[in-house]
Amino acid sequence: MNEELNYAEMLEIPVETVTVKRKEKKRRKGDEDAELSRRLVEQVNERMEEATEDPAFAESRTIEREVKPVAVNKKNKIARRVLIGEFVAVCALCAAIFVTNLVVTDSAINTFVRGLFRGNTASAADARTYADFKLNSVVNDYTDAELAVSESGVLSFTAKCSVYAPCEGKVSSVNGTAEGGYTVELKHSDSFSTIISGLDAVYFAEGQTVKSNVPLAYSDGEGSVRVMFYSGDSLLNCYTLGEGGIAWS
Repeated sequence: MNEELNYAEMLEIPVETVTVKRKEKKRRKGDEDAELSRRLVEQVNERMEEATEDPAFAESRTIEREVKPVAVNKKNKIARRVLIGEFVAVCALCAAIFVTNLVVTDSAINTFVRGLFRGNTASAADARTYADFKLNSVVNDYTDAELAVSESGVLSFTAKCSVYAPCEGKVSSVNGTAEGGYTVELKHSDSFSTIISGLDAVYFAEGQTVKSNVPLAYSDGEGSVRVMFYSGDSLLNCYTLGEGGIAWS
């Protein structure tokens, strides 16, 4: 700039009339990038200053969440206690059985447990005696058969009629032939049984259950039908014949 003023004075040109134009230097691309970076940094700094003044952006902290304990259902608690109680009761029962097996072999618990392991053997036992059964007529009321009882206790009659079981039971055996006649043994309990012989036809097979009101067999009236009651192996003669039929005496 001083050189231009000196040159103007040499040409005797008033300095006031001289207009000095300063040519701006061209910025390099690197300078522009630096300027842009500087402005960007200033803008970021300004925003950061504003953010620190705002409580919402003042600080970034980890949010602590409150962990609530899982509620346990009351029903589940009760069911769990019941299961525990049952387990304790089973353990106590096993311990009691073990102790009684060692001390008292014929206790009620041992008898019960032995009955369970024996299966249906204990339940199939029938300890009823002949006196526990009510006897019914072996012929129906419309038959004119004359019944007689021997001194030994054998009931006999001769008639063409249906023959009935004296009381409910099960057929334990059927023996004989059509020519010689059939013999049927009925099992009423473990100790009480009936044997009927002289039958011309039998309507039930071995193992079937019979009723006192359903015909068991048939007699053609040509031979004598014999009825015998047994208690174990002993022939019973402790019954009588009357208007009401057969009854224990």
